[in-house]
Amino acid sequence: MRRASISLLSHLTRQKNKALTPFLSRNYISDTAPSSSSLLHSSSNHLKHCTKTNGLILKPRQFQANPSPNIDALVEKNAQISSRQRKIKEKYELEEAFESAETAEEMLQAFKEMEASFDEKELGLASLKIGLKLDQEGEDPEKALSFATRALKVIDKDGNKPSLLLAMVLQLMGSANCSLKRFSDSLGYLNRANRILGKLGEEGSNNVGDMKSVLHAVQLELANVRTAMGRREEALENLRKCLEIKEMMLEKDSKELGLANRKLAVAYVAVLNFKEALPFGLKALDIHRSGLGNNSVEVARDRRLLGVIYTGLEEHQKALEQNELSQKVLKNWGLSSDLLHAEIDASNMQIALGRYDEAINTLKGVVQQTEKDSETRALVFISMSKALCNQEKFADSKSCLEIACRILDKKESVSPVEVAEAYSEIAMQYETMNELETAISLLKRTLSLLEKLPQEQHSEGSVSARVGWLLLLTGKVTQAIPYLENAAERLKESFGSKHFGVGYIYNNLGAAYLELDRPQSAAQMFAVAKDIMDVALGPQHVDSIEACQNLSKAYGAMGSYAIATEFQQRQLMPGKAMDQVQEMNS
Repeated sequence: MRRASISLLSHLTRQKNKALTPFLSRNYISDTAPSSSSLLHSSSNHLKHCTKTNGLILKPRQFQANPSPNIDALVEKNAQISSRQRKIKEKYELEEAFESAETAEEMLQAFKEMEASFDEKELGLASLKIGLKLDQEGEDPEKALSFATRALKVIDKDGNKPSLLLAMVLQLMGSANCSLKRFSDSLGYLNRANRILGKLGEEGSNNVGDMKSVLHAVQLELANVRTAMGRREEALENLRKCLEIKEMMLEKDSKELGLANRKLAVAYVAVLNFKEALPFGLKALDIHRSGLGNNSVEVARDRRLLGVIYTGLEEHQKALEQNELSQKVLKNWGLSSDLLHAEIDASNMQIALGRYDEAINTLKGVVQQTEKDSETRALVFISMSKALCNQEKFADSKSCLEIACRILDKKESVSPVEVAEAYSEIAMQYETMNELETAISLLKRTLSLLEKLPQEQHSEGSVSARVGWLLLLTGKVTQAIPYLENAAERLKESFGSKHFGVGYIYNNLGAAYLELDRPQSAAQMFAVAKDIMDVALGPQHVDSIEACQNLSKAYGAMGSYAIATEFQQRQLMPGKAMDQVQEMNS
């Protein structure tokens, strides 16, 4: 998309002036001003005409012997024209050198030479083009931002109407700031770009295709920024808009459209929303099968993703079928790394289906193909442990987990996200074996990694909630509360205040306060939990009913027996008691 932005910039500027591509002073600030090429052409013709006329009127000797005031003026005028012609030609050559530059280094060198001949206003579009190139390469976001800032100062002048070009500059500002982890600044620029594009759309822009390309870039960058900030639900909305734009611009069987569907499916999987992920995963598969055939790599990757989605939906047989089809293609293409991960996925599906010996045999084959201290080898031992745990071979299971932890310990600084996910999985197995203290220790270690990664705020919230819950189970109630409170805040920021996960956390907070003999605080937490559960799951859901029962207990502990009894009677009658609870708590 960043490469496309550079192409789009050239396209936009060619529409303005086909003779000279990128310069703002000629193409955007003053459309009526003559271009350098037209000046060059006009001056050359005028000079030729004067020279020819002079030759007809005068002989050289006469000119030298008897110079006249008129001839002196004409000579001076010709000299001025010649000087102006040279300057125009020099500018033209500098422009040509800049336009022919292919690498960022060549562009920067050409730009440096131009700075002596062009003023800042004339360099606006060239600054934008270099900024886009640097942003595309991603190696020096500070330099990309400096050129974007120069372009913005020229293009965003008072009196200049909102334009597609301004939206492009703002998108670049947003992207560069995102790369520098200045997320709030990035959001400000991107939101402004989005507003400008919305206004241009309402006004009926002539360049609909170009506008959609820029809008796609803005929406995609908004998704990146919000993901980096941990605001996953908002990022999903931006990714959906990206897909809608691509559906309007691309052919139905376009590979790029298939990839966009898969990208959205992956984003839903990341927040464990497998139900929403499924149609986009299936759409990606249909597009790639139609355009590339059943044996393409993209089809294999779609099938592997569908295996993960079906596993999340607990349709394990379907998951295994998709995985096996994926493995056949990956094997044909010799994609060993993808194949190893697909085989690990398959073993986890076999475990879910209760086929433990089959899973162990699969993993024994995989482990022989892994490097000694690789993350992939650690994942093999984690899955092996899961199979052994299900066979109640706890000593062997723990040995596998210890091997995995020794490998992962060396990878924390290199792959913090992957290691955090692995620690979380290991902790879950220790929970299964009732090794709660070990599980808590590992989850705290996981948190120490996730707290440094803003984009993993949703994972931080989930892990913090698990730590709080385990501390409650082990009787460490006072220690549990700050973990649960942190979890609630992180998940609200990531998924919104009405997400069912937030409801479970408030339910646990209520239980903690009730344990500490603080029934009024408990009632407040249970009331919030029930309100969320009713919205997210429905008032008849078993967890909504449980929240209502907990609310009754809290009011009973406060001595408010009438209200407690009312909740017991109404726990299957949705929505009738909440107004009274909120009034009591206010």
